[in-house]
Amino acid sequence: MDPVATTGRDGEAASVRLGEHAYAVEVEWTGARETGTTHYRAYGRDHVVRAAGKSHVLDGSSDRAFHGDAERWNPEELLLAALSQCHMLSYLHVATLHGVVVTGYTDAATAVMVEDGRGGGAFREATLHPRVTVADAAMLALAEEIHAEAAAKCFIAASVAFPVHHEPVAVIAVAAD
Repeated sequence: MDPVATTGRDGEAASVRLGEHAYAVEVEWTGARETGTTHYRAYGRDHVVRAAGKSHVLDGSSDRAFHGDAERWNPEELLLAALSQCHMLSYLHVATLHGVVVTGYTDAATAVMVEDGRGGGAFREATLHPRVTVADAAMLALAEEIHAEAAAKCFIAASVAFPVHHEPVAVIAVAAD
């Protein structure tokens, strides 16, 4: 594909190929406290995540198990959220292609990360549990089947090095009285 000239964040010319999408975020550590990283428990894990054009920042930290603030989003939760969001958006697109009328969608995604004993680790797997509400009972079987197509279209799932399982449920919308 031919490169297309674009303008980067700093106003200088940047080159991006057609079909490629560039993303940028800023992460600012806010947990220096008085002594910075003088030792492992001396510093906070708090940080903020920003992106140009977004109306708010994400308050981040590490997982509580790693001395983080449980009230803030941790990277592991954000990765799982990205997988869930990507599948949902891919699914809604695929549903329109197949004529499945979706009127509701929720997911209670889960994942397991395993420490490696050397200070690191990796996700072992993630499981998405999408519950899709469809307009008509005739759409139930197809609504469940098209999750596989949606999974194949999810950019985030295609980018991770662990399996992403899907345990979908489709239900019929309840008519309002």
